Amino acid sequence: MAQYRAAARLSETADDADPARAIARLRRGDLGGLEPLVRVHQVEATRAAYLIVRDAALAQDIVQTVFVRLAERIHQYDPSRPFKPYLLRSVVNDAIKAVEKANRQVSLDAPVSAVDEVSLIDLLPDDALDPAAAYERDEIRRLVWDALDQLPAKARAAAVMRYFLGWSEAEMAEALGVSVGTVKWRLHDARTRLSKLLAPLVNAIVLNAILYAFALCVIVIRGLTR
Repeated sequence: MAQYRAAARLSETADDADPARAIARLRRGDLGGLEPLVRVHQVEATRAAYLIVRDAALAQDIVQTVFVRLAERIHQYDPSRPFKPYLLRSVVNDAIKAVEKANRQVSLDAPVSAVDEVSLIDLLPDDALDPAAAYERDEIRRLVWDALDQLPAKARAAAVMRYFLGWSEAEMAEALGVSVGTVKWRLHDARTRLSKLLAPLVNAIVLNAILYAFALCVIVIRGLTR
């Protein structure tokens, strides 16, 4: 029995490391081939969907639908092409469609812990923030998400993929099934819109930095003149 379990674990590890084996199982009609693909790609796929639709339940539904559709249409997949961009292309496109279909601004207030996601703001050091500093950081985060919330679905997806998921423009083009030039335009559109929406925030940060530097200078001057 122990040898059987060990062999099963080795088989799972091999399928995880080589998606071609899992896909070959699906092509033979073995739905068990879907499990290793879900195990390897579900978290990143759900994260991508969630950052676009900002609804954990909807993101999970999108990813589940994509995996089921993938299994049903596995013979349409070209095994000579990388699997992950193929999968994420469907996830991102379905997420974009979900936002556009809703015909409303999707709330960006859902807790990021729902999919173990960490935003750029969360990566800033907190240095044991006091209540005032913690409030300021939370306010900055809210303003950033509110700005993203106002972007059209495709521009928002481009910003999420480039700046939150860290994809290259070539990876984005592959995943979205568009040219690199189209990706560049969508990113330019997103940056232009965000720069206008976040201008008050940037100005406030610059002002606070100037005031902080001025306060430090005052402290140093006072120390020198005592």
